[in-house]
Amino acid sequence: MPALAGREPGVNGSLTVAGPDRQVVENDAYAAFVRRVLRAAGRRVAAGDVEGLAYLVALSDEVECSIRAAVLGLREFGYSWAEVAARVGVTRQAAQQRWGGDR
Repeated sequence: MPALAGREPGVNGSLTVAGPDRQVVENDAYAAFVRRVLRAAGRRVAAGDVEGLAYLVALSDEVECSIRAAVLGLREFGYSWAEVAARVGVTRQAAQQRWGGDR
């Protein structure tokens, strides 16, 4: 099948926003998928895959680094510590202490 002008093969044009200002939006379904993958990894380790434990712990570290990067990005985007904290159900002070303050 020939590619449409300006589009990559295999890209559904009706689902793809064109242009350089395109923003990726992760939605609830994506977050649910990630939770299922993490739970499956935990079940695999619990079923006797002791070698997988180190990988699971490393994933935990990656999640924390990703959260910190997301929070700091939101701060740079203009969100206040209070707005960030409200989304995750902690106090402004707790969010600031955990994810970076004004470092």
